[in-house]
Amino acid sequence: MRFAAIGLDHRHVYHMVGELLAAGATCVGYCPQTSDPRVLDGFRERFPRLPATDRRALLDDPTVDAIVCAAVPVDRAGIAIDAMRRGKDVMVDKPGLTSLAQLEAVRAVVAETGRIFSICFSERFVVPATIVAGKLVADGAIGRVVQTVGLGPHRLNAAIRPAWFFDPSTYGGILADIASHQIDQFLVFTGSQDARIVTSAIGTIGHADRPGFEDYGDLILESDRARGFVRVDWFTADGLPTWGDGRLTILGTEGTIELRKYVDLDGRPGTDHVFLVDRAGVRHIDASREPLTYFRAFRRDVEERTATAMDQAHVFTVSRLALEAQAGARRWPAPGPAGAAA
Repeated sequence: MRFAAIGLDHRHVYHMVGELLAAGATCVGYCPQTSDPRVLDGFRERFPRLPATDRRALLDDPTVDAIVCAAVPVDRAGIAIDAMRRGKDVMVDKPGLTSLAQLEAVRAVVAETGRIFSICFSERFVVPATIVAGKLVADGAIGRVVQTVGLGPHRLNAAIRPAWFFDPSTYGGILADIASHQIDQFLVFTGSQDARIVTSAIGTIGHADRPGFEDYGDLILESDRARGFVRVDWFTADGLPTWGDGRLTILGTEGTIELRKYVDLDGRPGTDHVFLVDRAGVRHIDASREPLTYFRAFRRDVEERTATAMDQAHVFTVSRLALEAQAGARRWPAPGPAGAAA
């Protein structure tokens, strides 16, 4: 598989390109156009041998099989559509879409072209702990899964964020953006094909100087077999030794699994801690060496026209639910003197 990178606006492009290279794919080049020169500098440091190439040349190159894209979120759908109409499959960073209109447009082009539109949900695909948890669930370790709690706290690092990061018209809103990770995990771990948003809320609580920027969001969703709660925020304190204490708790009829993805506050070193509670007791599993599977599967799907990395319908369902949660979210605290943000 030969691929190119277009849209170097978010650092997630580093692991998207790096993991595809590790999976045996060949990167033919990248478009250096960016809204954040620091991302471009970091890309060049990591991949010094990759050539900078004009965007149009990459899209028109018939030997390029796929495009990897971490552009400004509002631009990702347009780049993906352009690429698919030129016979290329696409892997985009989340959020892949920032509006329901974009969702319908991309859905139509996938149907028209037969190309793959995949979203790299990094909190599942680049986290070995989620792969181990998936195996435990599939093996019936906790019985039938009936509920998940997904927490996605992030450190803001406002000084190094580009302007688009604070504008909801360009980043899509906190639920459309970050919460898409947790919605993806809810569907996967509960075995749900679809769900509905029961309620959702967004707020600008700790950053009154940035009224368009949402620093808090939550939602409840349910399917025909399970319910889920999601909370995402930009309040990770500087004292935490990583960017966020991302967690997932999976409740089953015969036990629970908790993932502490990036840090264990109890003091165990490293990342990817899995805690299993079942009839036999409590067990800690170091999942950090579990191989990642998404990128090799994506490569295989491009080459063999299969859908092993992620079902196309799942991509669209996650996106629709995240966008519906965002569009239907109530403001919290309520605007006005009684509920004004501090």
